[in-house]
Amino acid sequence: MSSLIFIICNILMLLSTIISKKSFTDREKSSPFECGFDPKSFSRMPFSLHFFLIAMIFLIFDVEITLLIPIIMIMKISKMLNFSMVIFFFIFILLLGLYYEWKKGALTWTK
Repeated sequence: MSSLIFIICNILMLLSTIISKKSFTDREKSSPFECGFDPKSFSRMPFSLHFFLIAMIFLIFDVEITLLIPIIMIMKISKMLNFSMVIFFFIFILLLGLYYEWKKGALTWTK
């Protein structure tokens, strides 16, 4: 009896696999996405440096989140004056870097 159930389950799985297969292929969906560029084109084609700058800015301001988590944990064991001075200095450096990137024009999207 159990072998019959096993055979029926296998047949049903095989049928569902055959029925659910998609037979059409789309060129856009099957090709990898490469930052908006056609992956079949010449690989030495120059690209906008702005993609790289945005990625670097994201990484810099993403890493600061990993630095803030231990500072929050230290808040319980440190004095409030020392803690507030460290947080103020840290946020001041981040805002200074953000201001620098803004003045250099790295945050504005240009073509």
